[in-house]
Amino acid sequence: MTRPPRIGLVASLQHRQSPDAALGRLIRPLQHAIAKELRAELYVVGRTHDALAGTGLLAGYAGVHRLPERREGGVVRLVAMLVSDDPATTIDAVIYLLDPDDPTSIFPEGQALKRQCVVHGRPFVSTFAHAREWFELERVLAGFPRDASLDPHFSTGGEAIALVAHDARKDAMDAFAREHFALLSSFPRRYATGTTGGRLNRLAAGLGAGEGWTTRLKSGPLGGDAQLADLILDRRCRRVLFFEDPHVARQHEADIQLLERAARIATDFASCVNDPASAARWARGWAARRDSVSTTT
Repeated sequence: MTRPPRIGLVASLQHRQSPDAALGRLIRPLQHAIAKELRAELYVVGRTHDALAGTGLLAGYAGVHRLPERREGGVVRLVAMLVSDDPATTIDAVIYLLDPDDPTSIFPEGQALKRQCVVHGRPFVSTFAHAREWFELERVLAGFPRDASLDPHFSTGGEAIALVAHDARKDAMDAFAREHFALLSSFPRRYATGTTGGRLNRLAAGLGAGEGWTTRLKSGPLGGDAQLADLILDRRCRRVLFFEDPHVARQHEADIQLLERAARIATDFASCVNDPASAARWARGWAARRDSVSTTT
């Protein structure tokens, strides 16, 4: 990214109704990074903007822009900005801190926002843990020193990662795993659903990693997404790379939403990356941060 990032920002009521809610906990320590390092442009939907202003966060920073309230089309405006071909107006990522009990999360504009992020390869960040990680990786990729206080969050010791791909994205998952095999192998445990797990195990065997590189769960339609949701809620799997195909009707849509809901319930713990382009940038950020650690220790 050669220019300052443009970020859509929304938070459900539960995540913005007090200074200690997720929105405040996210932005408060990042004010310098947003305004001075990344010089990010934030396009903030109505009530979320008002919550920031009410607590004085990013006060006076000219890069904060207020969109209308959700009920007045603010999220619709974000969707339009996301799909715009005009480089002067398009946005690069969406941070939508979603309360799993917020009924507006299933409104058409919210679902369209997430889908278009997947279609256009832009991050859709819906948990506190993912948002914190995303900002840190963007800082590192922009050449700024890592925040050492976040080192425990980026330690793979004892951690697990899940790898999921719809049929049209399985080749992309294979390519991603091959390119970033060392990073994925640094996680002590890897979970994968159904056919994706079988393919990844064959790939790993061909790379000399032996059998059982991933622990195979059931396929998504047969309950694999529910198994992953259970692992997330038990704090046994922190990160999910889920390469979704946004172009087909999915008979097990409820299972996919169950998995995403589990991540949002565990908002301080879990994250889910939904498309190959965002996953590739995530991996580059991890590599850059790991390099920064090795040069300072």
